[in-house]
Amino acid sequence: MAKHLVIVAGNIGTGKTSLTERLGARLGWVTAFESVADNPYLPDFYADMRSWSFHLQIFFLGHRAQQYLDLVALPQSAILDRSIYEDAHIFARALHHMSNLSERDYLAYRRVFDLLVAHLPPPDLLIYLRAPVSVLMKRIRKRGRVIEGGITAEYLSLLDSFYNEWIKTFDNCPVLTIRTDDLDFVHKPGHLDIVVQHIQDRLEGREDLVFPPES
Repeated sequence: MAKHLVIVAGNIGTGKTSLTERLGARLGWVTAFESVADNPYLPDFYADMRSWSFHLQIFFLGHRAQQYLDLVALPQSAILDRSIYEDAHIFARALHHMSNLSERDYLAYRRVFDLLVAHLPPPDLLIYLRAPVSVLMKRIRKRGRVIEGGITAEYLSLLDSFYNEWIKTFDNCPVLTIRTDDLDFVHKPGHLDIVVQHIQDRLEGREDLVFPPES
């Protein structure tokens, strides 16, 4: 089988980690996840976002770039939970929009990001997960992570608007958009089967779609 590098993108609560775990197990792909536990800036960032946003974004940029290159070097197919592209186009932009990242720091960060990403080999597929903000809020409350306690519907809506703008112009690789509000690939194997089939079809160039189809 050909080697594939797949990245999973989407708002908080869309199911990125759950899907990445299950696709890795089902397809025998190497999985990689966002670094949180060993991030030295998160405690400072949550205590004072304005002072530490730039440091946090630089850490994430370096971590994701190294993680990405490590996966590229592997002989096996791999899938990555959250993409390096989202750091700049979604989260750094949101910090700047909310005045937690100054114009000077944002432009400096984007300059480094653009130079770095220009030299990364493109992935084979981006899986973009979507769900309504109301569904995301329910999922976030249900899983009860302390780190997500301050997330509001307004913040998720802001991120959602940035995601929608970004995905319209993303052309680094093919995109498969999956709406997860009516999918339960955690508890219903049949739903995962359907997702796997669409991913395999997209990797083989047979489809260019939103799943399920937009009404």
